[in-house]
Amino acid sequence: MMLHHVSIVVTDLGRSVAFYRDVFGLEQIARPAFSSVGAWFACGALQVHMIVNPDGTFRRNATIDTTDGHFAFRTDDFEGCIRGLIAKGFREDAPEGDPWRLRLRRDGPAGFPQAYLLDPDRNIVEINGAS
Repeated sequence: MMLHHVSIVVTDLGRSVAFYRDVFGLEQIARPAFSSVGAWFACGALQVHMIVNPDGTFRRNATIDTTDGHFAFRTDDFEGCIRGLIAKGFREDAPEGDPWRLRLRRDGPAGFPQAYLLDPDRNIVEINGAS
C-alpha cells in the first residue's frame, strides 16, 4: 500500500485552483470526465484532487487547529517556502481567524519545522521541512 492522493472538498474551483497553483506552485494535470466538477494537481509522485461539493464536509472554524484533519506538503527549502508565503501576504502576526494567518513551529516536537495555513475553504494545510 502507498498513498496516491489526497482529496479536498472546495466550493469555488477557480479560486482553489488559483490558490494551490499560485501559493504552492502545483501543476494542474488531466482529470477524467467524472460527473462531478473538480481538478487534479501533481505533487511529486502524489496528487492533490479537488472536488466541488457545496454540501460536502467543511470545517466551520476559521482557526488553524493542528489537531484537526489536514494534509502536509514537504519541502527541501522550508525557510525559502516561508519567505514565499510571506511575500504572498501570509503573516505570523495575523489574528486567529484571519485567512492570511501563518502558524510556524520551527523547533516543534515532530523533529522537523512545520507551518500551517488555511486554504480558501478552511482546509488546513501543513508545510514541513525535510528532516
